Amino acid sequence: MTTTVSASGLSLRYGGTRALDDVSLRLTAGVTGLLGPNGAGKTTLLRVLATALRADRGAFTVLGHDPGTARGRHEVRRRLGYLPQTPGFHPDFTAFEFVDYVAILKEMTGRAARHREVRRVLDEVGLADVRGKRIRKLSGGMRQRVALGAALVGDPGFLVLDEPTVGLDPEQRMRFRELIAEAGQGRTVLLSTHQTEDVAMLCHRVVVMAAGRVRFEGTPAELTERASGRVWSSTERAPGAKAGWRTGTGTFRNVGDPPPGAELLEPTLEDGYLLTLDGTGAEVAA
Repeated sequence: MTTTVSASGLSLRYGGTRALDDVSLRLTAGVTGLLGPNGAGKTTLLRVLATALRADRGAFTVLGHDPGTARGRHEVRRRLGYLPQTPGFHPDFTAFEFVDYVAILKEMTGRAARHREVRRVLDEVGLADVRGKRIRKLSGGMRQRVALGAALVGDPGFLVLDEPTVGLDPEQRMRFRELIAEAGQGRTVLLSTHQTEDVAMLCHRVVVMAAGRVRFEGTPAELTERASGRVWSSTERAPGAKAGWRTGTGTFRNVGDPPPGAELLEPTLEDGYLLTLDGTGAEVAA
């Protein structure tokens, strides 16, 4: 598949903290999940790729454009959709006015065509009936869909989503997953999330970060395979497990190096993720 986003050696320090440490990755069309614990560097990486922050070292291209130049940065921003972790809204804007404002920032100057595009994306995210409603009167799930509509306006080739399902109830999360899956048809989507379930359901590729570095890049199946033969059940917490937790049946699910004769279990994506974090300094105990 054609590479649409390519990054090489991205590094960035905040004071004495290395937020990004020699990060390299390649993204293609479809949804790629970005997993990692708090402080892993996920949001920093997304902000760099969205041109909201500059790395100290390294380079990247988006859809063939180099944001290291003023012209390249301008072209990337025109082709980019970005949903930050905490979207900022003017509370007195309506849903339509906010998305229209973002469309203007993306240099969609023809009023009639721009308004058609705004109506299209609001319909796409299921907000056509409330487009004239002020954002402060919308539910949290609806506000998140307004933010996604703003990210989708102008049909961007690269969509960056930072924890878009946080704070949503199960029904809202399922609806948002459907929207993200639809958005990944024919464009590159980078989805940062704490939810391994999001990645298992949505993503054709997954990147795991910890302590500012990429620890894994591959398919969800390959990440799951890392835990093959390393997940077992026991009646008590296994002292040698890398991670372990009590299940609803009262037994413990353990991840690590099983003792002889252990009852092995089918691994999940979460099991592979926890094993990948082992040795990185991240908290892996479930």
